[in-house]
Amino acid sequence: MTDEASFRVGLRVGDVTEAATFYQGLGFEQTGSIPSPDGRTIMTILRRGALQLLVDALVGMPFPDSDRERLTRTGPRGLGVVIGIEVTDVDATADYCRSAGCQVTTGPIDAPWGERYVECLDPYEYAWKFFQLLPDPPPDSLSATHNSWFT
Repeated sequence: MTDEASFRVGLRVGDVTEAATFYQGLGFEQTGSIPSPDGRTIMTILRRGALQLLVDALVGMPFPDSDRERLTRTGPRGLGVVIGIEVTDVDATADYCRSAGCQVTTGPIDAPWGERYVECLDPYEYAWKFFQLLPDPPPDSLSATHNSWFT
């Protein structure tokens, strides 16, 4: 029996090899890849704990031609979705993301709900949230969050 990931996210990118290298810098390990008939990598499978990342080529995959497929190719990618993963050092992750060409959109900051986090758009237009739990979260973090947002 294989060790299948309990959580999978598929991302479509222009350059699968380049994207796989970027995601490996975030702690993902490559577990497989699939070449196109011309030898170009069109899918890479990466894993980080229970999360499997399927990085597919925008062009070259045998997806059916549909309205959704045409929209996927033109972007924006992942609109309305943020991929969140826990890291051991938010500040180091933010530095890596900046150096790799990400647009940091929030943080790094300590949030009233008890975590330190940074949010960014990666070079492929996907939104990520990297977080670590603070050692002493506020006792009533939901009230603190509500107050920080609405007062």
